[in-house]
Amino acid sequence: MPHSCRCLAALLLLCNMGWAQAQGEAVVAASHPLAAEAGATILRQGGNAVDAAAAIQFALNVVEPQSSGIGGGAFLVIYLAKTHQTVVLDAREVAPAAASADQFVHQSFEESSVNGIAVGVPGTLAGFAEAERRWGKKTLAAVLQPAIALARQGFAVTPYLARELASPRAALQPETRALFRNAAGAPLREGDWLRQPDLAATFERIAAQGPAVFYRGEIARAIVEAQQRSTIGPDGVGRMTLADLAGYKVVQRAPLVGQYRHYTVVTMPPPSSGGVALLQALGVLEHFPLGRMDDFGAGALSATHVTIEALRLSMADRALWLGDPAATPIPLARLLDSHYLHQRVHAVDVDRRMPDTGPGFMPEGTHTTHFSVVDGEGNVVSCTSTVEDLWGSGILVPGYGFLLNNELTDFNRVPQAGTQNPGANDVRPGMRPRSSMTPTLVFRDGQWLMAYGSPGGPTIISSVLETTLDVLDDHLTGEAAVRLPRFAVLDSAGDTLIEPALPAGLVDALRARGHRLTLSPDPIGSVQMVGEDPVSHTRWGAADPRREGTVIRF
Repeated sequence: MPHSCRCLAALLLLCNMGWAQAQGEAVVAASHPLAAEAGATILRQGGNAVDAAAAIQFALNVVEPQSSGIGGGAFLVIYLAKTHQTVVLDAREVAPAAASADQFVHQSFEESSVNGIAVGVPGTLAGFAEAERRWGKKTLAAVLQPAIALARQGFAVTPYLARELASPRAALQPETRALFRNAAGAPLREGDWLRQPDLAATFERIAAQGPAVFYRGEIARAIVEAQQRSTIGPDGVGRMTLADLAGYKVVQRAPLVGQYRHYTVVTMPPPSSGGVALLQALGVLEHFPLGRMDDFGAGALSATHVTIEALRLSMADRALWLGDPAATPIPLARLLDSHYLHQRVHAVDVDRRMPDTGPGFMPEGTHTTHFSVVDGEGNVVSCTSTVEDLWGSGILVPGYGFLLNNELTDFNRVPQAGTQNPGANDVRPGMRPRSSMTPTLVFRDGQWLMAYGSPGGPTIISSVLETTLDVLDDHLTGEAAVRLPRFAVLDSAGDTLIEPALPAGLVDALRARGHRLTLSPDPIGSVQMVGEDPVSHTRWGAADPRREGTVIRF
């Protein structure tokens, strides 16, 4: 949030949460200590930021399987220090060739999300293999080694994982019950030892044979068979084929680049909606004073109010225009045009909530992960990856130990094309569903300043925006920014989740202005940041305590 009331309110949050911050030449920030250590290990062995990011991702598949893994997808924003180039890799999941716009019409979200019909062709492995091939110093086999060791030797279940294991989604299939439940059938608890020998063997196969074994070999055959599982009959059977897996392609895209005050913000383009929404909101907020406030007075209220309204405007455009650019033309130039955004500024009433505009909220999985890395040479990776909902589809590929995503539920459940709507996010064969993932970099005068992002489904956009404002407008450290209580605007109607530590006086004042605020049942986001001081060139990192955020520097 763009005001100091959040700094004071953060003291309440700190009573229940720890924090991590570090400074140094190479810095890793990830949501789990063992994943952070995997990345640091590769850096110590001479790898660069791309190598470290791959090691982190594979380790997260082991220690945070509920959120990401090779059965899902990822977005990578990579800054190459030597050439001062920023590249984007889209390793988002893809709808099978047999997918149809109406495939979810007769199912509830709860039904479709735990059946094979929701499984998209996974892209994470292909994405990191491509990044390794083009920009890494190590081999794919080398960066898999920390994850192989973790999966084979096991690790102690952490508090965060223990909480997630209590979800019924962790035990929907015989394979997940066998892996994540004890002999008495109860969820594994904090401190219990979790070994994953099938996953270790899968990683060893990939290390030996490369991604081909996953996309064209024995693992591909196992994926196709597994996603045919359905608890609701033929309507729930997955439509992926071996040809879909063999045809998967990683896409290199041009990053979205925008200006905010004196800064350059580089972020993820469609099929992510997050980058567009972030730049739109910043383009509106640039017209308002958002400096730090010393109390909970009218200035702080106004700053929070206009931030919520700017996000609502972004979410309205998101719902109508954004999806896979290969599916329908996306008017990016217009959506980010300064004159258009200036018109949007005039829609904001500084004293009252705007009338409802645009579509309402669509369900979207919140259990994603984010990590950021900078190496000693100044190369940077900001990556958000996912299996969509908590524990993905709940389908663990038998004998191979990884979960399949339920990413296709991010498409429109009811087709919109032909209803005065372009249907940009309708299900289409070979297309990628709209995402909120927003891995982001910030520069000033050509110098890289920070890399960050967050998990959280539609809450990602708010978390990334608030972090951006906290650092760029309020001039907070990354450490202070990630600790602050958050809100999250879910849709253009302004349905907004708030964390309990948000000041009660501010909450009451926002409600008096008409805002629709609901206490979030879960912490909002988990921002992992790395950065560099523009004067001293000291590197720093900050890891969000909402999960088990860890910074390692050396």
